[in-house]
Amino acid sequence: MSKASVSMPRTTGWNIMTSWNGVWLIALGAALWGTDSVLRQPLLATFSATQIVLLEHLLLALYAVPVMWINRRQLRGLTAKQWGAILFISWGGSGLATVLFTAAFGMGNASVVLLLQKLQPVFVFLLARLVLGERLQRGFGGWVLVALAGTYLLTFGFAMPYGNQGSNEMLASLFAIGAAVLWGGSTVMGRLVLNKMSFESVTAARFLFALPFMAVLVALNGTQTPQGESMWSQSVLLVPFLLILLQALLPGLLSLLLYYRGLSTTPASYATLAELAFPAAGLTLNWIFLKQGFTLGQFIGFAVIWFVVYRIARLQERN
Repeated sequence: MSKASVSMPRTTGWNIMTSWNGVWLIALGAALWGTDSVLRQPLLATFSATQIVLLEHLLLALYAVPVMWINRRQLRGLTAKQWGAILFISWGGSGLATVLFTAAFGMGNASVVLLLQKLQPVFVFLLARLVLGERLQRGFGGWVLVALAGTYLLTFGFAMPYGNQGSNEMLASLFAIGAAVLWGGSTVMGRLVLNKMSFESVTAARFLFALPFMAVLVALNGTQTPQGESMWSQSVLLVPFLLILLQALLPGLLSLLLYYRGLSTTPASYATLAELAFPAAGLTLNWIFLKQGFTLGQFIGFAVIWFVVYRIARLQERN
């Protein structure tokens, strides 16, 4: 999944109803991302991170296989660069990024892991400059430094990291940031192939081509669960099946379809505001179901990151 605000050309004469429909679709899709930690973290008691992501993609294949078959002609004529982009989107964005994101929940504060994903737009704009040659507005580098300061506050608050707890929080944050980089990169790579393929086809390819990659990762890491049973055991699969199904459908497929449908008619700065539904829903659900609080320093760190993302989105819209 790619959860990042993408800059759009500056547009005049927006249809008010269409724009606000797009904002509400983005907000609804972003709110569904907030269910991620509540659904994903309990699964870590039964499966490893790689096993969870593989099972999730097996369910998503029910969408990906028929869509890819219907639109199979769109794969013809793709260049080597475009195939490389598809593999990055599937292996990096849908596979490895989701593994890092899932593993981070087992190490650190689930709310911090979620909120660090607000860094994605920073990486989108930076990678778009490197890969697509898009121009960055003056002052971008300074805002990145401010975002790094906000990242530190979001990870540790005003307290200094110490001992194993500090190490675990740091590793969880690095995993979460790694996921943000890969998901941001997937947004950029998606721009390379969307001229040749429909959004539905790119989404299907993302899920489908990630399957062999995830199968290899699970084979390398083993199919035994933390309890020592096979992950394919009926007794193991029955218990968390509903959670995996909801994980694949809600913060997975449905949220992406709503988000990208809304983004197609919404300026980036509006999208950034609408995405506040993500941390709002995530923090509320984490507080209710996971009993995970949030310090004042971490809240300030999130506010700093969000303000940086908002300012960068506004700068890019003037491009």
